Amino acid sequence: MLAIENIVVAGTELAIAWSDGKESYLDLETLRRACPCAGCQGEPDATGRVVKPPVSYNERSFFLSDYQPVGSYAVQLRFGDGHGTGIYSFSYLRELGASPAGRGESE
Repeated sequence: MLAIENIVVAGTELAIAWSDGKESYLDLETLRRACPCAGCQGEPDATGRVVKPPVSYNERSFFLSDYQPVGSYAVQLRFGDGHGTGIYSFSYLRELGASPAGRGESE
């Protein structure tokens, strides 16, 4: 099972060392803009249609102030603007790390 061995904020990136030996380097702005919470991504209405709400950012939005593990499957990130409702599953973080915007992974 995939797990985080180490996690650290390095400048404008979140660096994650995974239990399988890989590392992910995630840009903090990318993480904040990709927040998976309903307040950022929307939620289905009664007909199943997802309406994405307007999200605003400020100079503190892309600063990571805290992070907490969520069980053995995710991490909850709290940003400098006070936003902290997004729960980032390990698989979602790996996906973001593999994307060009995420900054990449290494072996």
